[in-house]
Amino acid sequence: MGDRLLRVTEVTAKVALQQSTLFEMVKDGRFPAPIRLSSRASRWSEAEIDAWIDARLAERPGVAQSA
Repeated sequence: MGDRLLRVTEVTAKVALQQSTLFEMVKDGRFPAPIRLSSRASRWSEAEIDAWIDARLAERPGVAQSA
């Protein structure tokens, strides 16, 4: 099964950020950029979003990484 492509509403729900914050972070390079599918459609790679979440969790002191 391939990598799922998520709509912005799915991404904001998954990472608990507002759209404006999400797009600001993309602009600043602090969040994965969406994949442009057409002039009016973009989606995010679920694998990239999951990796971003894992990296945030790894930054927390005292949190063991899962293998």
